[in-house]
Amino acid sequence: MGLTDIGLVLLGAFAGGVVSGLTGFGTGITAMGFWLYTLSPPVAASLAVVCSVVSQTQNLPLIWKRIDWRIVLPFVIPGILGVPFGTWLLPHTDPKLFKIGVGSFLALYSAYVLIKNASVVRNWGGVWADGAVGFVGGVLGGLSGLSGPAPIVWTDFRGYSKEHRRCVLQTFNLAILAIALVSHALSGLLTPQVGLAVLAALPGTTIGAQVGARLYLRLADRNYQRVVMILLIVSGVSLIVASW
Repeated sequence: MGLTDIGLVLLGAFAGGVVSGLTGFGTGITAMGFWLYTLSPPVAASLAVVCSVVSQTQNLPLIWKRIDWRIVLPFVIPGILGVPFGTWLLPHTDPKLFKIGVGSFLALYSAYVLIKNASVVRNWGGVWADGAVGFVGGVLGGLSGLSGPAPIVWTDFRGYSKEHRRCVLQTFNLAILAIALVSHALSGLLTPQVGLAVLAALPGTTIGAQVGARLYLRLADRNYQRVVMILLIVSGVSLIVASW
């Protein structure tokens, strides 16, 4: 890797770390725009998984004492079960239609949330609905690496506070990404090229995650929701653009 390549990897890792530290998700969404200029898609995908696990593990103490496992586990356990099902669906899914459908939903829903004036708490479906959303998130994670959007939208629908939402999102994504990391390792995807990219990215990831965590502590509930929804709009539009 040349100095320009290392710089792009480091910059992407820092940006992804800041977003992950701030919201509890989004490392890959943010960093891929930098990494794909210099890394092959398989290397970039594996790097995203590694850096996501590192940044979210690093910031786990930020939420650990606040995690309510009665709320979190109904998302996490079905989510883990959904990952292999999503992997199985991969060869049977039209990637273009999938990206357009998911991207359009994310962009439109997030725009609606930003425009509306008030949040409404909805308890429809109880723990069974939470589990179904977790399973969908796991399926999407195995299918495309997009484990975050389903629980993000659902925790907004539930009207969760900033802390409750962060606990669900970060714990859920960390569990799904840990499974993905094991899958990458067993599949032989963690090559020497990935190792070199990880070495270049880790300083940016760790520093960025610390910066993001400090920003998170300063945000009120409504401002945190705005940041999350803006990131979802960017993600949705990126998926639509990538489908053409």
